[in-house]
Amino acid sequence: MSVLRVLLVDDEPLALRRLETLFGDIDGVEVVGTAATGEEAEARIADLRPDLVMLDISMPKKSGIRVAADLVVDPRPEIVFVTAFEQYAPDAFEVEAADYLLKPVRFDRLRQAVERARRRRAMRDAAERLATAPPRETHDEAIWVQTASGNLRLPVAQIDWVEAARDYVLFHTATRSHIHRISMTALEQLFDPEQLMRVHRSTFIRPVLVKAVQRLGKGLIALEMEDGAVVQVGPTYVKAVLERLGLP
Repeated sequence: MSVLRVLLVDDEPLALRRLETLFGDIDGVEVVGTAATGEEAEARIADLRPDLVMLDISMPKKSGIRVAADLVVDPRPEIVFVTAFEQYAPDAFEVEAADYLLKPVRFDRLRQAVERARRRRAMRDAAERLATAPPRETHDEAIWVQTASGNLRLPVAQIDWVEAARDYVLFHTATRSHIHRISMTALEQLFDPEQLMRVHRSTFIRPVLVKAVQRLGKGLIALEMEDGAVVQVGPTYVKAVLERLGLP
């Protein structure tokens, strides 16, 4: 596994130190530098050519969104936005971010974001090597999701898990998340429950990707997914989830 070179960008020194501490517990990464402003981030990206940039959104003069939108370096680093404000999520995904983390950053979500960035980078490298290969046909049931340039046909088979985000949902795949305006009730009618199972009023998961079950006490459980995400199971769904997983 190649080392993922990471640049940390945040105008808050405490936030930078927290990220550095968390990255110290993740294998296969190297923090190659830090920056405190948008302009400094652009200079450091051009100089260091990191694989991944942890980019704060709210910074003076030039925001993280602007920095990501203006990037011209090739190869372009993967971007993971970090912010205290969830209303920036639609803008973040419009600039092709690998992930979007809310402060204070949880270790499990950071590890998930890093692994997603690593997979995206590996897939992009593979795609460049196979650029002349014909595209694969797919006949999977799919959902049309909005992107910055139009619409994308997202095969349901590529969705690992789904979480509600106010009036939207986030479709989490192995390489990125897609934001889409649809209700959880509508998704329940659309999804094959054998493939994507509802485990909470705001969450669906793909059962074959459950790596471990955490017993939280008082009959409550949480599911650890293959990508490192930890998903809470609603009390009314616990029995059905355990039965589906073949557990008592």
